[in-house]
Amino acid sequence: MPTARNFFTQQEQEMLIDAIAKAELHTSGEIRLHIENFCFGSEIKTAEKVFTRLKMHQTEERNGVLIYIATLSRKVAVIGDEGIHQKLGTQFWQSLVNDLIKQFKADKKAPALAACIIECGKQLGKFFPLSDRDTNELSNNISF
Repeated sequence: MPTARNFFTQQEQEMLIDAIAKAELHTSGEIRLHIENFCFGSEIKTAEKVFTRLKMHQTEERNGVLIYIATLSRKVAVIGDEGIHQKLGTQFWQSLVNDLIKQFKADKKAPALAACIIECGKQLGKFFPLSDRDTNELSNNISF
């Protein structure tokens, strides 16, 4: 079973980082991907802790989105900061998770995750379009 650091090949990791950059081209929102081995307890609660540890709550418009994957625990969560969560709600995030799980089981992990990232960017763009003064507030790199 693949661990966090080798869950995706190097080429797939580069594809996912590129998807984040592309998704953020039309929004002031920030998307991060965090992968770790284990999640003990609720994946939502763990993702919230990672969100804070990555300082995602400190974006100017509170519009960060975290995609959290615990490889060995087989848990996935997608959460948004208060600015975007108020717009999209829990049902939207859960639908993304359900689709990811379905695609992961079909062994389409990287393409499914890239599509999820792009969809997050589209939704962020509806409510938080890119402005002239926007800066990339958070790294696009995958955190482990």
